[in-house]
Amino acid sequence: MPFVVGLTGGIGSGKSAAAAEFARLGATVVDTDAIAHELTGSGGAAIPAIRRLFGDAYIDGTGAMDRGKVRALAFTDVEVRRRLEALLHPMIREESQRRIAAATGPYVVYVVPLLVESGSHRDRVQRVLVVDCPEHVQVARVRQRSRLGEDEIRQIIAAQASREARLAVADDVIDNSATLESLRQAVRRLHERYVALAAGSPSSDRPVGA
Repeated sequence: MPFVVGLTGGIGSGKSAAAAEFARLGATVVDTDAIAHELTGSGGAAIPAIRRLFGDAYIDGTGAMDRGKVRALAFTDVEVRRRLEALLHPMIREESQRRIAAATGPYVVYVVPLLVESGSHRDRVQRVLVVDCPEHVQVARVRQRSRLGEDEIRQIIAAQASREARLAVADDVIDNSATLESLRQAVRRLHERYVALAAGSPSSDRPVGA
């Protein structure tokens, strides 16, 4: 398996911006959120099972999962969330493993929002990179890019690992509380480090999955 960096962070922390910069520099990016969107989009492989589990009311007019309805339901019903995760996680894991195995970049950036919450991150990646910022910055960014209200955003933050828990397991941290350019500079420094680590590291036999 290639050298794999697990990239994680809370909602609104800037994971996507960091991943885009790593990709621009030549790393292979495998994003579990993007895979989940493919699986639950129009014609996605998970749609028939989602329809069976939740009914037609949770499929929108394009044939995709109605994310807003499902998100609202999952946050109020733990059993619904468990059933959805039991359906999607194995599918995401399988596709992630396929893409990681096919990687052509010098290393892989494996974007997993719930990497720390999974409890098995050290079995799946060689390094953990956390993109970090204060909670009020997270809230402001998510409000700017979405229609979610502040209460809903804070519920999502509360359901994720705490900032302290993520930082406790991090090998590397990007402070993304400032500008996009400062984020890009931090990514460039880490890119050089990861290229060197990957070149000097034997292939890992540890499993990599979602």
